[in-house]
Amino acid sequence: MKIENKQLRDFLLDTDIVKKDSLEKFFKDAEKNGKALGDLLLDNKLIDENELRKLYSYILGIPFVDLSKDIISSDVLQIIPEPIAKKYNIVAFEKKGNELKVAMLNPEDIQTIDFIRKKTGLKIIPCLATQESIKSVIRQYEKSLKAEFGDIIDKNAERMTVENQEDGEGIGEDLEKMAQGLPVIRVVDTLLKHAILQSASDIHIEPDEKEVIVRYRIDGILHDAMVLPKQVLPGIVARIKVLSNLKLDEHRLPQDGRFKIIKDEYKISFRVSILPVFDGEKIVMRLLDESSKGLTLEKMGLQGRPLEIIHREIKKPNGMILVTGPTGSGKTTTLYTIMDIINTPGVNISTVEDPVEYRMPRVNQTQVNPKIGLTFAACLRALLRQDPDIIMVGEIRDNETMEIALHAAMTGHLVLSTLHTNSAAGALPRLLDMGAEHFLVASTVNVIIAQRLVRKLCPECKQEYKMDKKEVKTLEDNFDIKTVLEYLKVCEQTKGFVKKDDNWEDIRFYKAKGCDQCGNEGFHGRVGIYEVLDIDPDIEKLITQSASTETIEKKAMENGMSTMIEDGLSKAVQGLTTIEEIMRVTKE
Repeated sequence: MKIENKQLRDFLLDTDIVKKDSLEKFFKDAEKNGKALGDLLLDNKLIDENELRKLYSYILGIPFVDLSKDIISSDVLQIIPEPIAKKYNIVAFEKKGNELKVAMLNPEDIQTIDFIRKKTGLKIIPCLATQESIKSVIRQYEKSLKAEFGDIIDKNAERMTVENQEDGEGIGEDLEKMAQGLPVIRVVDTLLKHAILQSASDIHIEPDEKEVIVRYRIDGILHDAMVLPKQVLPGIVARIKVLSNLKLDEHRLPQDGRFKIIKDEYKISFRVSILPVFDGEKIVMRLLDESSKGLTLEKMGLQGRPLEIIHREIKKPNGMILVTGPTGSGKTTTLYTIMDIINTPGVNISTVEDPVEYRMPRVNQTQVNPKIGLTFAACLRALLRQDPDIIMVGEIRDNETMEIALHAAMTGHLVLSTLHTNSAAGALPRLLDMGAEHFLVASTVNVIIAQRLVRKLCPECKQEYKMDKKEVKTLEDNFDIKTVLEYLKVCEQTKGFVKKDDNWEDIRFYKAKGCDQCGNEGFHGRVGIYEVLDIDPDIEKLITQSASTETIEKKAMENGMSTMIEDGLSKAVQGLTTIEEIMRVTKE
């Protein structure tokens, strides 16, 4: 909350809560060290949290509520799910008609209020409360979650369990009945709802010897969500198989499927993978938000010269654009964003994917099916007879696909694809290793984008710091810090952050702290770090000479290419991420 220290001091001077001498002393201390006066008074026990919050509510003109002894009805409490309540320190406590009263630690957090308003469709009335007050309400969730999970499971244990029959008759019917049963439907719906509200990218349902562990991947990191008793596993698996239109009685082979959840405020597609493991069947669901529009290359983290190169190359009528990086580095998102930019009525775009992740209007998307011979190569051959202008190949996995893609790029088509290599320069020798002709690679590849995703620092609580000699030494052991420092001094995006005579110890960086806004994670969302290799005449010459990755990379840097490390550290200097995040995703 943005309450000025002077404002709080002036109000306290009119009361007898804090002695004038002590107030002035702590006011000077707060101003000098850039701290909040209220926090200092609270830490030194000169004021209790209840009194301080009441003062804040008076200054802000927002009602103060004490919910420490209140019992909130389960219906009202569940309007805001537990993970959201814990993450943002916000609880619902009263609903009248279309109005919902919520208690918060920071009622000026418009973003969270707006988020709850969109999710619930109700008018939100924020009230100020103490930390203890909100904690006492959050404790009530444990009971309501037990009611939502435990009570369902306890009361319906028999209905949710299938006898251990070995290919016995009726097993399929039992599973189907269980999957359609209300208890299982409620459990699975709750798992999915919590994942959507927490912006998870994946749900892992993992059977153990005695229990089932549910984990959500949020911002690239897995978090434990809940633990369920083992007896619910057959029901959950059956329910997800029914949703995904998979075989209920197949427990020995992996299965893949998908389903959608469409609500007014969101449209989420779930890509389902079921794998037999020792203790049952493990389920991993990838969440794909089909309602999210308006993603641009700039928002993804591309800036300066690399951004200009990509915009220039995607306007060309032919050639190949390659995106490289490990699984989960956002390659497909980059390709879809590029397709969104060039998707105009004047062009025919066709894709070959495995699987089709997002549906795009005016784009002809084909999903491969190797079981019936519909491979990447077979699809590509057929596509070339469909008069395409732009072709997107999900991934170049084999020589045949690579060869057809290169020939398509040479014969007047713009080809977009991905490749698994660690750096942009590494993609060129990889293509040659797969059997591509040197002159073909040199003349068709326009640009190669290597990328990783790093977690973004929470803007509300990130902490500024400067590195000491030990930290600079760690950086030196991992990177060529002399070259990186020179880059930061001339980089357009770091002007104002790095001066010409700065050393590493003079540059401001940021650390994650954790606050109410980011669920004490210190991070919220992700941004890309990139390496964009422009295939200019110098690089073409090196390709025809079968040059190594190192030689190509060195020449590209001489010609102005910024490395992924340089791009990452420029984002760390700008306060978007941390040095630790850059090191986490770039170590090989």
